[in-house]
Amino acid sequence: MEGKGFRDEFPAFEKRNIAIIGMSADSPARQRKFVEKNGFQFPLLCDETHETLKAYHAWGPKKLYGREYEGIRRISYLIDEEGTIIKSWPKVKTKTHAEEVLNAVDS
Repeated sequence: MEGKGFRDEFPAFEKRNIAIIGMSADSPARQRKFVEKNGFQFPLLCDETHETLKAYHAWGPKKLYGREYEGIRRISYLIDEEGTIIKSWPKVKTKTHAEEVLNAVDS
């Protein structure tokens, strides 16, 4: 849902000269199939070692039904041209997140 929101709002991001980049721990082949299936116009990077995901606090302990495990967290960052994080969303609402990011850019 989150990626589809960015796909649907892609022209608005492009108009503002904003690059969208996603990342997951999936393999390149799996990412490629996912991108093609969903018609994403932006890249989804692969971090199978979790090195970058950990650096951005997007990989770590999670809980599901009382069980703790390591996994990917839905977190987003708005980063400026110099690489400075302007805003972060540590808990993403998948259906409205693309709109939230556009609102943050416009404010």
